[in-house]
Amino acid sequence: MENLLRPLIVVGGSVVLTLVIGWATDFLLRKADERHHETQLWGLLRRGRIPYQLVLFAALLRGSYDEADLLDDRREGLGQALTLLLIGSAAWLVIRIAGAIVETSYSRYASARAHRDPARVRRVRTQVTLIMRVVSAVVGVVATASMLLTFPAFRAAGASLLASAGILGIVAGVAAQSTLSNMFAGFQIAFGDMVRIGDTVVVDGEWGTVEEITLTFLTVHTWDERRITMPVSYFTSKPFENWSRGTPQMTGIVFWHVDHTAPVDAMREKLRDILRECPAWDGRAYNLCVTDTTPSTLQVRALVTAKDADDIWTVRVTVREEMVRWLADEHPYALPRVNTADALLPPSWNGNGNGHPPSQDGVPPQQRRYHGSARPER
Repeated sequence: MENLLRPLIVVGGSVVLTLVIGWATDFLLRKADERHHETQLWGLLRRGRIPYQLVLFAALLRGSYDEADLLDDRREGLGQALTLLLIGSAAWLVIRIAGAIVETSYSRYASARAHRDPARVRRVRTQVTLIMRVVSAVVGVVATASMLLTFPAFRAAGASLLASAGILGIVAGVAAQSTLSNMFAGFQIAFGDMVRIGDTVVVDGEWGTVEEITLTFLTVHTWDERRITMPVSYFTSKPFENWSRGTPQMTGIVFWHVDHTAPVDAMREKLRDILRECPAWDGRAYNLCVTDTTPSTLQVRALVTAKDADDIWTVRVTVREEMVRWLADEHPYALPRVNTADALLPPSWNGNGNGHPPSQDGVPPQQRRYHGSARPER
């Protein structure tokens, strides 16, 4: 009877103590979260209750299973399994605690500087994301190494592994050259302030927003809901446009091709009226001028401003659409058109034809009418 009750008491006691301590800890964290609304730390720490309970259970059972006479013939295997569970759950708990602390610190920083320096906030967000990935990777590697060292075979082979570590490191470095270059490029992007999460970029002609940055790849969310995944080494070796670099304010350009008779002064006044009714215009500046001419059209350019890349797109499309609609309604003659009117012959071509013989169809050149820009051959 004692041999039956002892295992039940040890295992049941470990489970009950784990549930009680876990419930008490979660209750205290919940009360602290309700009392301190200015910080998210206590609420985020509650995410670690599962690994916390696993640590408690593994530690309690690991320390008392010898007294319970559990599986005497497999005691070493049971102890090994509990040790592995303890190491894995402890690593999981460390990652959750580190994530809660880092996310709380970032939230405080972002709430204090979101309106004054949004570019700096995006930079810190990128760095925090990569730091958390590095911390998770380091903790995972340490936990895996600790698990392997619990096996006697690995401890015996440790000396030979250390002796060959130099050669293996060289071979691995050559084999993983691309991966290592991307990893170092990820650190360079994070701490070199080249590109940040939330930046508006143009890469290979694609316009979008940086959605995710890891140590090896970067994801750009395009305006048409596509995701472009690129190695981070691309951004350290090739040029790209970062519209969010420095101040987010931007100047946009709108072009029109109009007829030579277009009322440029009236277009300039209409541009002012359009911008006044456009909420995306920041009111800083605007301008309209003729920048080029062709034999059939004028090239008119408008400069407009906005507070960021999203608004400048809205301003540009609004100005382009409203100006074309206004020209079509009020000044249709100003729209570009193909000249199909009959060309007038020069005055030097009198009724006698100035000595030019009539054409093969018997019509004198002075009586022939030409279309477009065509002229008779002399």
